[in-house]
Amino acid sequence: MATQTTLEALFGGQAAAKVLLFIENYGEGYASSIARTFEMPVSEIQKQLKKFEDAGILVGRQVGTSRVFSWNPRDPALDGLRELLKSTLEYGIPSDRLKKYYRQRRRPRRKGKPL
Repeated sequence: MATQTTLEALFGGQAAAKVLLFIENYGEGYASSIARTFEMPVSEIQKQLKKFEDAGILVGRQVGTSRVFSWNPRDPALDGLRELLKSTLEYGIPSDRLKKYYRQRRRPRRKGKPL
């Protein structure tokens, strides 16, 4: 089991670890959404996304004016990396931080449904 601190050491910083954990948790993401979630500068997140895309870990596609990133299924090391990230999300992050950053509602609420 790895902790978020371990991932930061492995990947060279907080932004890199957070980007990978976000993509693992939600399946895909774009820079401003990730930056807003972690309250970080968009430029820092964009730099990490570009680095991972250049390395072949992530692939990006245009959706309107946004560039959406997801896992590159052709990356041979993807299975091991995702297992590490999955175990970190399950066991290596305190529950309050997990709830704040990785359990956000991703779809709209039904019209008229009470809060």
